[in-house]
Amino acid sequence: MEPSERPQLVQDFAEYLEATRNASPHTLKNYLSDLDQYCEYLAQKQIALTAADHLAIRAFLATKHPTTKPTTRARKLASIRAFYRFLYKKGLIAQNPGRLVMAPKKPKSLPKVVPIDDVLALVEAPDTENALGARDRAILEVLYGGGVRVSELCGLSLDDWAPRENVIRVLGKGRKERIVPLGRKAREALEVYLPRRLELLGSNDPRVEPAMFLNYVGGRLTTRSVARIIDKHVLACALKRHVHPHALRHSFATHLLDGGADLRAIQELLGHASLSTTQRYTEVSWDRLQAVYDKAHPRAKVAPTHVPVRDDGPEE
Repeated sequence: MEPSERPQLVQDFAEYLEATRNASPHTLKNYLSDLDQYCEYLAQKQIALTAADHLAIRAFLATKHPTTKPTTRARKLASIRAFYRFLYKKGLIAQNPGRLVMAPKKPKSLPKVVPIDDVLALVEAPDTENALGARDRAILEVLYGGGVRVSELCGLSLDDWAPRENVIRVLGKGRKERIVPLGRKAREALEVYLPRRLELLGSNDPRVEPAMFLNYVGGRLTTRSVARIIDKHVLACALKRHVHPHALRHSFATHLLDGGADLRAIQELLGHASLSTTQRYTEVSWDRLQAVYDKAHPRAKVAPTHVPVRDDGPEE
């Protein structure tokens, strides 16, 4: 659906999200994409937005069932609920029909963690003799050394790094600002890359483009570009696994936990609103401990079917 064809109520909701809720561009894009699909469905069924009930919402989600994951359908329902909550608060509907629709059950999945040796091979793969290689090394070191989301990394500007304290200021979900410390390796990578950053600007005015990480034509990197950069270096160091940018964030948290870091501290570093979100990493670590135990402890191994017994006579 083109923005010009979007119902005014949805436009009003978008303005509310941006101005009052301070929603990020990524969040706003997802809300509008979901609502555009919902509005198109209602238009086909000749149902007005303010007249739709929970049955209409269920029917819309059912059309997405064969082709989308439960997590995607749950997000679409959340977008619709938020929209109708907005209409309810404005007094345009008597109740929120989205509250009567049960969210699809999400499969429980543990974060995918990259082993430490593979992470080290990956972050050291870029050739730092050229500007793009220095940039790539800095990207990988900041992702793993700071545990930041890839969207947070792409949003970094030059003045978001404080070299003396070696911390970066990032805008997380809900546009919440937090301060993230970086390790020595990340600092060294930034110190190598930033003096060469001007080589990537080309004819662009350095005063106009404040982005810390630039693409080869001098613009701000996108999340998809970062994913492609990681794919390139995964291939270069012959890792036998796909490494999504978020996997480095998961690895950051799990490796900290394995090293004895406090769960509350990890929650702060990751910017999680709820401790229950961070607690997923304890399950990953427990699985790893169990695997080590099963492999190493003699009482965890399968006993042989026949154990010869030597008779040395009576004990004294």
